[in-house]
Amino acid sequence: MSDSMNEQLAKHTSIFGLRLWVVFCLSVGAVIVVSLFLLSVWIIFRRTNESRNPKASSRNQEIPKASREIQEIVIDHNNVYSGKMQPNPSPDSSSEQLIYGIEKQTFIMKTEDEVSADFARIKIEIGKSQRVVYPGKFDGFDSHGKAMVIQGVSHLGWGHWYSLRELEVSTNGFAVKNVIGEGGYGRVYYGLLQGNSQVAVKNLLNNRGQAEKEFRVEVEAIGRVRHKNLVRLVGYCAEGEHRMLVYEYVNNGNLEQWLHGQRGASNPLTWQIRMHIILGTAKGLSYLHEDLEPKVIHRDIKSSNILLDKQWNPKVSDFGLAKLISPGSSHARTRVMGTFGYVAPEYANSGMVNEGSDVYSFGVLIMEIISGRNPVDYNRHPGEVNLVEWLKKMVADRDLEGVLDPKLPEKPSLRALKRILLVALRCVNADTKQRPKVGHVVHMLEAEQSPFIRDDQRPIGVPVSSTRMLVATK
Repeated sequence: MSDSMNEQLAKHTSIFGLRLWVVFCLSVGAVIVVSLFLLSVWIIFRRTNESRNPKASSRNQEIPKASREIQEIVIDHNNVYSGKMQPNPSPDSSSEQLIYGIEKQTFIMKTEDEVSADFARIKIEIGKSQRVVYPGKFDGFDSHGKAMVIQGVSHLGWGHWYSLRELEVSTNGFAVKNVIGEGGYGRVYYGLLQGNSQVAVKNLLNNRGQAEKEFRVEVEAIGRVRHKNLVRLVGYCAEGEHRMLVYEYVNNGNLEQWLHGQRGASNPLTWQIRMHIILGTAKGLSYLHEDLEPKVIHRDIKSSNILLDKQWNPKVSDFGLAKLISPGSSHARTRVMGTFGYVAPEYANSGMVNEGSDVYSFGVLIMEIISGRNPVDYNRHPGEVNLVEWLKKMVADRDLEGVLDPKLPEKPSLRALKRILLVALRCVNADTKQRPKVGHVVHMLEAEQSPFIRDDQRPIGVPVSSTRMLVATK
């Protein structure tokens, strides 16, 4: 049978005398070529229609980046659950003015109100990403207070996913008495989860899509970060338009309250505790700058963003302004944002931000911790309004003990004071190339004595004789 089939295929046809098997192969090839041609015509036709109708093609482009990364939760509105959910709080007029003012002003952030006796006004922000799988269904409510059941969950790949209902219960329905912090982007509530786990829940205000943007920025910044001197982001909630972040609860207020508020007035920080806070903060910053990739530039280092636990361990918080710099890049250009008095002058002038910007802010923070003065205080005499300039002048005049906080229970040794002043002055050096890396600052703080500083590394604005006097031992 196979021989007869071979004979049939080998017969010559009337088509140019070609054998039958050749004609068959040519026919199959022709069908394939025609099919590919028609497919190409269809693709070209479809692309032409899309270019003529940009609305259809732009729908996906308008979706914020975070919405693509964060799988949206599907809600079953047919399922009924009794109860009420407080909708995402809308910003009042003052909050709107603050948010809009951020885009218009060179320096931002309002001074936070003094804490009440019951709760410390702690300002906490957010972070980066990892990987986790969660249960399928949680009870909760939509933004209109209607009952719903979550059919899917959001997978950022790290931390714990919390339902809206869980966070509502943990914060007593987002009660006002649970508010422990408030800023232009939302409120922070004290929460008590099942198992008596204490957390701080930040509810991001959905102002013109700002919640989605803020959520993404802070998740990218510290979602994966685990360091004892950085506030830990333990989970999140992404339900409908709601965007919330859940942090560890830090229970001893913030550094600003201890330096300038009622806490410090009645129980001032000792020199040893202040040095412990400075070193811990430097270690947290060093981790952000030197141990992460891409590196994280905080952009808002200040006393109110340094949280303290009962053992006086500092935790850097508030990553809402954080900027990521990829390997190979020396800086990033961005809109100037920060807090007046802490912002590096070169960043304020050019919008170019890098690690040196955080180092400058950290130097100002050191001066604030040592002196107990605000970075800018218009209630003082004209020559003392700006903390950095005032302290440089005091060092130049060799009045070192005059820079100490008068509330200090006991004065440090002159040698210890010289060492920390040298670190602070190097951090605020106007020559950005002469500012130390934060890792170097950590080594300087931990060393038994600071290394001698060359004249070409002398902080600008401080005489050579004064700098030599600082590095000389007692």
